Amino acid sequence: MTIKVLLADDQALLRSAFRVLVDSEPDMEVVGEASDGAAAVELARAESPDVVLMDIRMPGTDGFAATRVICSDPELAHVRVVMLTTFEIDEYVVQSLRAGASGFLGKGAEPEELLAAIRIAAAGEALLSPVATKGLIATFLAQSDGADAASGGYQAERLAALTGREREVLVQVAGGHSNDEIGERLEVSPLTVKTHVNRAMAKLGARDRAQLVVIAYETGLVRPRVE
Repeated sequence: MTIKVLLADDQALLRSAFRVLVDSEPDMEVVGEASDGAAAVELARAESPDVVLMDIRMPGTDGFAATRVICSDPELAHVRVVMLTTFEIDEYVVQSLRAGASGFLGKGAEPEELLAAIRIAAAGEALLSPVATKGLIATFLAQSDGADAASGGYQAERLAALTGREREVLVQVAGGHSNDEIGERLEVSPLTVKTHVNRAMAKLGARDRAQLVVIAYETGLVRPRVE
């Protein structure tokens, strides 16, 4: 099954490099290129890609705004967005995930990392590089103001719908562990873990694992550790 990829970046040279890389893989193909967020949204609706590689800084409609539109469109529920930027800035990580992105990757990543990111996102997994994950935690600590507390209170009520086991699995997902790793930790099969993850996503209205990570921190289910 071929993974359809949409490229959204205002640098033509970079888009060309990404196209050559993606099209060189037997299980991927580029179905469109956009130089700004508005065009990315239009192409997403027209081409129905599996994964969008979305630049953050673009003229006009930026990557955050375009991602919010794509991820809030029921007809594009299957589309996964991977945010790309030159700098893994803490604020960008949180904004990307809150916009609905499945992950975040620096443009300095190796070609193999980019291709792996596309496959991971297409499979519905969360993609957070080690640097981005640390940034996510640090930013949640820095943004613990009254507004977040109010949002967290609302989100915490949603956790009441989860079973005890689903909460345990959610904590492990927020820690960046795979289904196999969670299965070993909780002494259950990876398939059972996957079932719990899917049920948690359905109950919490999360698109994918990346959104579960956001909810776990926003509700206070997982507390960042200060080193």
